[in-house]
Amino acid sequence: MTKVFTIVLALTILGLNCALAQTEVDERAMISFHKGLGFNAPDSTFGLNIRLRVQSRALFNFDEQFNTEDIEGRISRLRLRFDGYILSEKLTYYLQLSFSRGDQDWDNTHIPNVVRDAMVYYRFNPKIYIGFGQGKLPGNRERIISSGQQQFYDRSVVNANYTLDRDFGLFGYYNNNAGGIHFNIKGAISTGDGRNQLKTDNGLMYTGRLEVLPLGKFKKDGDFSEGDLEFEATPKLSIAGGYSVNQKAKRTRGTIGTEIYESRDLSTFFADMVLKYKGWALSSEFINRSSPQSAFTFNPEDSTQMAWVTKGHGLNTQLSYCLPNYWEFALRYAYSEPDAELRQLTMRDSYYIVGVNKYIRKHLTKVQASFGYRSQESYNSSISGKNNFILVFQVELGI
Repeated sequence: MTKVFTIVLALTILGLNCALAQTEVDERAMISFHKGLGFNAPDSTFGLNIRLRVQSRALFNFDEQFNTEDIEGRISRLRLRFDGYILSEKLTYYLQLSFSRGDQDWDNTHIPNVVRDAMVYYRFNPKIYIGFGQGKLPGNRERIISSGQQQFYDRSVVNANYTLDRDFGLFGYYNNNAGGIHFNIKGAISTGDGRNQLKTDNGLMYTGRLEVLPLGKFKKDGDFSEGDLEFEATPKLSIAGGYSVNQKAKRTRGTIGTEIYESRDLSTFFADMVLKYKGWALSSEFINRSSPQSAFTFNPEDSTQMAWVTKGHGLNTQLSYCLPNYWEFALRYAYSEPDAELRQLTMRDSYYIVGVNKYIRKHLTKVQASFGYRSQESYNSSISGKNNFILVFQVELGI
């Protein structure tokens, strides 16, 4: 474990002391103002860019006889974003606020978590920058990709169960070329308890991620946007992997989820890839979360009350083709497999989804329709598995 800490810490230090990397598209402070509403001070010492977007969703759950079980009609996301620079373009900021209930993680925390991101960045040179504040950890690609750049109505079950999500800490990014091959190194040292915490314990979280682009860079950061909407003229590939250690985690999924009764040390391994060429896009990612301790925790005042951390692994794969008129057809297969310790209480969860999208202003304005099948397989003979069909219609508008 000491070696793991050393490696992750080295990645972060390298990101802090070498040279501003290509950051996640969702996190990058926008200072060119080619989207949204931009304002600059007369003396050019201050810049502000304002963006907003809304996702409206109607989701229908059917049983295997196509009887309607429930209907979800809601604003799935409503975001307001501010970014820009102060004094010079080397010192930038990024702030994102959320206003829909699901976006605020209300059900888990029972408080309105309005602040999603609040980061200050300093660019040393074109190859390195650092960030301080609350933002996305450099974990799995599906999480790093903005929810506004997704080709399905939401992220997969793999991301839902095992993502690192957001945290408060110090972030470092470095990019360069080796032998003509572009690569990005990203690292973070954070609290490990998630966003909007008042205080934390003495356990920290260490995260490192390496991305390699052997066939060159994607057009317009296409490695962090789902679907090939730029119609890459030559094949483009990104392969990435990383590792995270969260000491004394206090929530069921590390930085997210409900609270557990005793802290746990969690380790997360993730690997992903994306390939794009002439409208075709293939992406896949694998995540595994483990712990050296038992997943189960018990209330010290009432041993009948129990909570457990989400250990296990999952795989998500997506294939799509976008026509020149920006109609896109997409397929997703994803599954989440619980750890053996949890199989008497939890199920294997699998999704098979077909999506049809119409991009009006690419990902900024789009209409999405999905039809899928969800299979929940129980390992406990006393608990029945559950299967159902899903139909989703979603509209996104943004500037």
